[in-house]
Amino acid sequence: MKKNTIVTGGTVLGILALALLKSRRSIPRGAVAVKPFDIKKYLGKWYEIARLDFRFEKDLNNTTAHYSLNSDGSVKVTNRGYNYRTRAWKESVGKARFVSSPDEGRLKVSFFGPFYSGYNVLAIDPGYKYALIAGKNLKYLWLLSRETSLPPNIKEDYLSLAGKLGFHTEKLVWVEHDQ
Repeated sequence: MKKNTIVTGGTVLGILALALLKSRRSIPRGAVAVKPFDIKKYLGKWYEIARLDFRFEKDLNNTTAHYSLNSDGSVKVTNRGYNYRTRAWKESVGKARFVSSPDEGRLKVSFFGPFYSGYNVLAIDPGYKYALIAGKNLKYLWLLSRETSLPPNIKEDYLSLAGKLGFHTEKLVWVEHDQ
Protein backbone atom coordinates (compact mmCIF):
# COMPACT_ATOMS: atom_id res chain seq x y z
CA MET A 1 0.00 0.00 0.00
CA LYS A 2 2.78 2.45 0.93
CA LYS A 3 4.61 1.66 -2.31
CA ASN A 4 1.55 2.62 -4.42
CA THR A 5 1.10 5.86 -2.46
CA ILE A 6 4.74 6.80 -3.00
CA VAL A 7 4.57 6.00 -6.72
CA THR A 8 1.29 7.91 -7.13
CA GLY A 9 2.62 10.86 -5.12
CA GLY A 10 5.82 10.88 -7.14
CA THR A 11 3.89 10.79 -10.40
CA VAL A 12 1.66 13.68 -9.32
CA LEU A 13 4.69 15.74 -8.23
CA GLY A 14 6.42 14.97 -11.51
CA ILE A 15 3.41 16.12 -13.53
CA LEU A 16 3.09 19.29 -11.44
CA ALA A 17 6.81 20.05 -11.85
CA LEU A 18 6.57 19.56 -15.62
CA ALA A 19 3.51 21.80 -15.81
CA LEU A 20 5.30 24.47 -13.77
CA LEU A 21 8.34 24.35 -16.04
CA LYS A 22 6.19 24.60 -19.16
CA SER A 23 4.23 27.53 -17.73
CA ARG A 24 7.35 29.62 -17.14
CA ARG A 25 7.20 32.49 -19.56
CA SER A 26 10.13 33.50 -21.69
CA ILE A 27 8.37 36.53 -23.20
CA PRO A 28 6.43 39.29 -21.41
CA ARG A 29 2.65 38.96 -21.39
CA GLY A 30 1.08 40.64 -24.41
CA ALA A 31 4.38 40.81 -26.29
CA VAL A 32 4.72 39.17 -29.68
CA ALA A 33 8.04 38.31 -31.28
CA VAL A 34 8.77 39.37 -34.86
CA LYS A 35 7.67 36.89 -37.50
CA PRO A 36 9.05 36.35 -40.09
CA PHE A 37 12.54 36.73 -38.65
CA ASP A 38 15.81 36.14 -40.50
CA ILE A 39 18.71 35.24 -38.21
CA LYS A 40 21.22 35.66 -41.06
CA LYS A 41 20.23 39.33 -41.41
CA TYR A 42 20.39 39.74 -37.63
CA LEU A 43 23.97 38.47 -37.28
CA GLY A 44 26.81 40.91 -36.75
CA LYS A 45 27.48 43.85 -34.46
CA TRP A 46 24.78 45.84 -32.68
CA TYR A 47 25.22 48.91 -30.48
CA GLU A 48 23.17 49.12 -27.33
CA ILE A 49 21.41 52.47 -27.42
CA ALA A 50 19.35 52.09 -24.25
CA ARG A 51 18.50 49.43 -21.68
CA LEU A 52 16.68 48.81 -18.47
CA ASP A 53 19.66 48.49 -16.16
CA PHE A 54 20.43 45.25 -14.34
CA ARG A 55 23.39 43.90 -12.42
CA PHE A 56 25.34 42.36 -15.32
CA GLU A 57 25.43 45.65 -17.21
CA LYS A 58 25.66 48.00 -14.24
CA ASP A 59 28.00 50.94 -14.91
CA LEU A 60 28.67 49.91 -18.51
CA ASN A 61 28.86 52.23 -21.50
CA ASN A 62 30.06 51.57 -25.05
CA THR A 63 28.08 48.34 -24.91
CA THR A 64 27.78 46.16 -27.97
CA ALA A 65 26.46 42.74 -28.85
CA HIS A 66 27.90 40.58 -31.60
CA TYR A 67 25.97 37.61 -32.97
CA SER A 68 27.45 34.82 -35.09
CA LEU A 69 26.43 31.28 -35.97
CA ASN A 70 27.94 28.29 -34.19
CA SER A 71 28.52 25.06 -36.10
CA ASP A 72 25.64 23.39 -34.19
CA GLY A 73 23.12 25.98 -35.42
CA SER A 74 23.01 27.93 -32.17
CA VAL A 75 23.96 31.61 -32.08
CA LYS A 76 27.13 32.81 -30.36
CA VAL A 77 26.43 35.97 -28.36
CA THR A 78 29.32 38.20 -27.35
CA ASN A 79 28.36 41.15 -25.15
CA ARG A 80 30.97 43.79 -24.43
CA GLY A 81 31.02 47.04 -22.51
CA TYR A 82 33.28 49.50 -20.74
CA ASN A 83 32.85 49.88 -16.98
CA TYR A 84 33.38 53.59 -16.43
CA ARG A 85 33.89 53.10 -12.67
CA THR A 86 36.60 50.41 -12.81
CA ARG A 87 37.89 51.67 -16.16
CA ALA A 88 37.97 48.17 -17.58
CA TRP A 89 36.32 46.36 -20.46
CA LYS A 90 33.94 43.55 -19.59
CA GLU A 91 32.95 40.76 -21.95
CA SER A 92 30.47 37.90 -21.67
CA VAL A 93 30.08 35.10 -24.19
CA GLY A 94 26.95 32.98 -24.39
CA LYS A 95 24.75 31.13 -26.80
CA ALA A 96 21.19 31.46 -28.00
CA ARG A 97 18.74 28.96 -29.45
CA PHE A 98 15.33 29.43 -31.00
CA VAL A 99 12.42 28.71 -28.67
CA SER A 100 10.28 27.22 -31.41
CA SER A 101 10.71 28.20 -35.06
CA PRO A 102 13.79 29.83 -36.65
CA ASP A 103 11.51 32.25 -38.52
CA GLU A 104 10.31 33.76 -35.23
CA GLY A 105 12.45 36.25 -33.30
CA ARG A 106 11.97 34.37 -30.07
CA LEU A 107 15.12 32.90 -28.61
CA LYS A 108 16.50 31.76 -25.31
CA VAL A 109 19.99 32.82 -24.33
CA SER A 110 22.46 31.45 -21.80
CA PHE A 111 25.64 32.87 -20.34
CA PHE A 112 25.66 30.39 -17.45
CA GLY A 113 25.64 26.76 -18.58
CA PRO A 114 22.21 25.17 -18.67
CA PHE A 115 20.33 28.28 -17.46
CA TYR A 116 18.47 30.10 -20.24
CA SER A 117 16.40 33.25 -20.31
CA GLY A 118 14.17 34.84 -22.91
CA TYR A 119 15.53 36.99 -25.73
CA ASN A 120 12.68 38.34 -27.82
CA VAL A 121 12.87 40.57 -30.89
CA LEU A 122 9.71 42.67 -30.55
CA ALA A 123 10.40 45.06 -33.42
CA ILE A 124 12.92 45.32 -36.23
CA ASP A 125 13.07 47.49 -39.32
CA PRO A 126 13.08 45.85 -42.79
CA GLY A 127 16.80 46.54 -43.22
CA TYR A 128 17.71 44.97 -39.86
CA LYS A 129 19.34 48.22 -38.69
CA TYR A 130 17.27 48.86 -35.53
CA ALA A 131 15.74 46.45 -33.03
CA LEU A 132 13.66 46.44 -29.86
CA ILE A 133 14.50 43.48 -27.63
CA ALA A 134 12.74 42.21 -24.51
CA GLY A 135 13.83 39.63 -22.01
CA LYS A 136 11.54 37.21 -20.27
CA ASN A 137 9.62 39.90 -18.36
CA LEU A 138 9.22 43.67 -17.98
CA LYS A 139 12.60 44.02 -16.24
CA TYR A 140 14.64 43.51 -19.41
CA LEU A 141 14.51 45.80 -22.43
CA TRP A 142 17.07 46.93 -25.00
CA LEU A 143 17.05 49.32 -27.94
CA LEU A 144 19.72 48.30 -30.46
CA SER A 145 21.15 49.87 -33.59
CA ARG A 146 23.82 49.03 -36.17
CA GLU A 147 25.14 52.55 -35.50
CA THR A 148 25.79 54.43 -32.25
CA SER A 149 22.52 56.33 -32.52
CA LEU A 150 18.87 55.76 -33.27
CA PRO A 151 16.73 57.95 -35.58
CA PRO A 152 14.12 59.93 -33.60
CA ASN A 153 11.13 58.32 -35.37
CA ILE A 154 12.40 54.78 -34.64
CA LYS A 155 13.13 55.74 -31.04
CA GLU A 156 9.59 57.11 -30.61
CA ASP A 157 7.99 54.04 -32.21
CA TYR A 158 9.96 51.60 -30.07
CA LEU A 159 9.38 53.54 -26.85
CA SER A 160 5.66 53.71 -27.63
CA LEU A 161 5.44 49.95 -28.23
CA ALA A 162 7.42 49.22 -25.06
CA GLY A 163 5.23 51.58 -23.02
CA LYS A 164 2.03 49.94 -24.27
CA LEU A 165 3.40 46.57 -23.14
CA GLY A 166 4.03 47.94 -19.64
CA PHE A 167 7.77 48.61 -19.70
CA HIS A 168 8.94 51.54 -17.54
CA THR A 169 10.68 53.38 -20.36
CA GLU A 170 11.38 56.36 -18.10
CA LYS A 171 13.92 54.13 -16.32
CA LEU A 172 15.94 53.41 -19.45
CA VAL A 173 19.68 53.99 -19.25
CA TRP A 174 20.84 55.78 -22.40
CA VAL A 175 24.22 54.37 -23.32
CA GLU A 176 27.18 56.58 -24.24
CA HIS A 177 29.39 55.48 -27.11
CA ASP A 178 32.54 57.53 -26.71
CA GLN A 179 35.32 54.92 -26.90
